[in-house]
Amino acid sequence: MKIAVGGIHTECSTYSPLHQEVEDFDVVRGTELLEQTGLGKERFPDTTFCPLFHARSIPGGPVSTGCYLTFKSGFLAELQASLPVDGVLLIMHGAMHVPDIDDPEGDWISAVRDVVGPEVPIAVSYDLHGNVTQKIIDQIDIFCAYRTAPHIDVRETHLRAADNLVDQLAGGPRRSVVWAAVPVLLPGERTSTEDEPVKSIYRELPHYDRQQGIADANLMIGYVWADTGRATAAAVVTGTEPDRAAFVAREIAARYWAARNDLDFGVPTMPLPDCLDDAEHVETFPFILADSGDNPTGGGVGDRTDILKAWLDRGMTGAVFAGIADPGATEKAWEAFEGDVLSLDIGGSFGSDCPRLTISAVVGKKAGTKTGRNREVLIHVSENSVILTERRRPFHNIVDFRRFGIDPTLTRYLIVKSGYLSPELAPLANPARMALTDGAVNQDIPALKNENRTNPTYPFRTNFDWHPKSLFSKRLIVK
Repeated sequence: MKIAVGGIHTECSTYSPLHQEVEDFDVVRGTELLEQTGLGKERFPDTTFCPLFHARSIPGGPVSTGCYLTFKSGFLAELQASLPVDGVLLIMHGAMHVPDIDDPEGDWISAVRDVVGPEVPIAVSYDLHGNVTQKIIDQIDIFCAYRTAPHIDVRETHLRAADNLVDQLAGGPRRSVVWAAVPVLLPGERTSTEDEPVKSIYRELPHYDRQQGIADANLMIGYVWADTGRATAAAVVTGTEPDRAAFVAREIAARYWAARNDLDFGVPTMPLPDCLDDAEHVETFPFILADSGDNPTGGGVGDRTDILKAWLDRGMTGAVFAGIADPGATEKAWEAFEGDVLSLDIGGSFGSDCPRLTISAVVGKKAGTKTGRNREVLIHVSENSVILTERRRPFHNIVDFRRFGIDPTLTRYLIVKSGYLSPELAPLANPARMALTDGAVNQDIPALKNENRTNPTYPFRTNFDWHPKSLFSKRLIVK
């Protein structure tokens, strides 16, 4: 059997001033795509996976219409050239926003369906922070989403989707998808699968998979920082017995709804001044502080200097700030020699409304290349260190610091643009704090501009009743 593989993956805050363009995406093709997804002959000896491409960007602002259409037309052309195929596996996210297209993933998947026709099954792999619509459900046969946040089961999710697709194509029972939207929208920082009550809900999902008539059970948290009509949490179930799948979807949806008032941050979370007070008095280290409002992995811009300014204003020292995106300042520091003293202007380089700081900096180690557009420079400012970056990016892995000669375990203060801490940094925190900072992914959810989301939705409204309703895919009527 021959299965086409590929897709597009990004997360877009409608509160971000920065639009994403083609050059913001990394595109993976060929054997590299199959290696990343784990789709090899060892696991699937009787299947030929035909890799198209997978375009992925660091989450940010809306994707420009031209960028989206460029990727979409290219993908459809490659899919058309690969026909005939027996199935399609789409690696998606679910929280892309394109200003002129209400439902970009629904548009993309529908276009794929038009190319392959009604008989070819389509499986999708999603991020649990994506959004689902009836348009999407009506085009697909198999739906699988991450079950961990922070995400440590990405490849496993791709393989769950592939396993279901291959089994159906090999003569196994036909799948269909049922979903139940849940009118709750909260950030990942309050719905981590590491913390209760969400932890228990996700721990039960594999047990549903083993029930009669259920192939894959999912809870989608949805994406809160997009003011769109499709933003919602949802239970999404792939089943071989539609009525049974509908029952399970309602059960998962009801459990999440019942937990809504207990969803809270997994680490102490407070306004920035309170976090800095704690930092000044802490006696154990490393003290890791998350700049939640400017978190690039949630859709933040990554160029804000709010914490750096407040830190310097207090005269605090011993911190590593990782990092601040500012192409102009990075280039100026890159052209200087290590040890040179420069006057640099940093902050708001990608459009954020934040302090623009003029600092005296000593140039330190450098990483990246000019041709790769990924230059990074360590600078030293008033007995603190700041990593300037040419491109927006998170610092989640220990290797990100060690390339600059920094050992996070020995760092007194580590300030990262993050929400919940990454799996590598979280165990190091002694202690951790999350600052409620300004930015495109502000954690004050009820205060967000809210003109297009479904009304009522919790926590924008809190005093309403709701009961789960399951909806089937129109693929059920396709013979």
